[in-house]
Amino acid sequence: MIKFKAITYSNFLSAGDQPTRINLDAHKTTLVVGTNGAGKSTMLDALSFALFGKPHRNINKPQLVNSINGKKCLVEAEFSIGTTEYKIVRGIKPNKFEIWKNGEMINQEAHARDYQKVLEKNILKLNHKSFHQIVVLGSSNFVPFMQLPPHHRREVIEDLLDIGIFTKMNAVLKDKLSKIKNEISYIKTQISLAQEKIELQETHIKKIKSIDDDAKHKIQEEIDELIDQNNILAETNDSLRKELETDVEEKDVKDLRNKQGELSKFEGKLEQKISRYKKEQKFFEDNTECPTCKQSISSEVKANAIKYAFDKVEELQEGNKVLQTEIETTNAAYDHAQTELLRIRNIAQDINTNANTISQNQTRIGNLQNKLGQENDTEEDEIRLNQLYTALNDNTKKQAEYNEGLNYCSTLEGLLKDDGIKAKVIKQYLPVMNKLINQYLQVLDFFVLFNIDESFNETIRSRHRDDFSYASFSEGEKSRIDLALMFTWRQIARMKNSTNTNLLMLDETFDSSLDADGVENLLKILSTLDKDSNTFIISHKADVLDGKFENKLTFDKVNNFSKMVSSL
Repeated sequence: MIKFKAITYSNFLSAGDQPTRINLDAHKTTLVVGTNGAGKSTMLDALSFALFGKPHRNINKPQLVNSINGKKCLVEAEFSIGTTEYKIVRGIKPNKFEIWKNGEMINQEAHARDYQKVLEKNILKLNHKSFHQIVVLGSSNFVPFMQLPPHHRREVIEDLLDIGIFTKMNAVLKDKLSKIKNEISYIKTQISLAQEKIELQETHIKKIKSIDDDAKHKIQEEIDELIDQNNILAETNDSLRKELETDVEEKDVKDLRNKQGELSKFEGKLEQKISRYKKEQKFFEDNTECPTCKQSISSEVKANAIKYAFDKVEELQEGNKVLQTEIETTNAAYDHAQTELLRIRNIAQDINTNANTISQNQTRIGNLQNKLGQENDTEEDEIRLNQLYTALNDNTKKQAEYNEGLNYCSTLEGLLKDDGIKAKVIKQYLPVMNKLINQYLQVLDFFVLFNIDESFNETIRSRHRDDFSYASFSEGEKSRIDLALMFTWRQIARMKNSTNTNLLMLDETFDSSLDADGVENLLKILSTLDKDSNTFIISHKADVLDGKFENKLTFDKVNNFSKMVSSL
């Protein structure tokens, strides 16, 4: 989980020399208010700039520097992942980009672009698009998920599910395939030349040799038998190598074994939570007063507590069903992988045995040919012939190795395409995504059946089974869909953990197209977020929203500079 802790900025947009520091993890909910241009949304731009080198809104980089002071623009973002503490420092005039890990700066030798990749791929596990799908919603410059083209929707989902690595692996694999094909083409040319030279050399030797002796005849027969045997063994190995085509490796078995352990641990934790909520439910069902303070428990409190515990048990049990499916799938995959790996090992052993026999036979053939050569004046010719055969065999072995590599990579290429492994993972999670989306839509009093397919196109049906598209709805209805999707992506991120974050920022969401019921329903969802979540609501509706949040930040323009004038 990425736990954002603080953002500090100075000489950034309308902020002046005096640093503005905002603690991001101090309160569960924070209301951010102020007049237009007071700098409410500057924190979004500052955080986005610190993490990705570009602001949240469409603002050119030179325009980020405060126009009055004109220099020393500096932004610092602090966050932790597990027990590791990070700080990102980024500045303009002078330019600065630093990544600090547990108080030590990470090596900056790489180019800035590569340095950014280290931050996004190895640390955040998020890119700019995905960050704005699970962390930020509501500003005019934000492009909701449903307004993204299908390939960008795919990128977001792949990031959430940690499968974007397969796309990068496919690109690397294509480059490797190209190199292998070039090597095979070159080796084929070498083999063809060697075969031509061998044919000429053998013709030459036959002309100067006279093999009338019975002993020589027997030697030649043995050589021929050995050659025939080698040809048969070589053909056998070619057939066996085709049987080696598989997508299973030792690492796969280990990964599946580890996954079984992780799923088992998760199952235990889930069962513990279910048990705890059942106990809570039973306690309130069986008790009318607090056993500690002896105060009576009101009927309303008791009913709410029982319902909350009951709802949590149902929610967790639904999650347990999904988990059990994942456990069964993983166990089946593990059994298959083990069986396949044993088969591959046996085949590989047979291939190795045949290869050793071929090598021994080839040595014997060479010795017999030398023996024949000793009886004639063709010693140098025989040596030359053996050298040609050695070169041919070497190239033949190389060709076989490259062909194996080509077959293996071709198989992997098929698995790494969009319709391969990634499609299977996405297909597995789609029912969960659609279920969550519809649950959030119901909470937001939007009663439609929303479904995203494997191509990330939506199907929306009303109660009367009428078909709609996202574009056909009003702005208020679109806003509800956008909210449902964001909360769904956050839930999926929490399931995957690698893209999970405590931070949620709603920029003028309450000010847009949500009606009074929509506002209340959104507040209801926010109240159910995980205790570790930290939500910032940027709004003009201070009079309406005051008192509904734990904390309030107020921004104002003082002497032409944006300042945080109060924090409660």
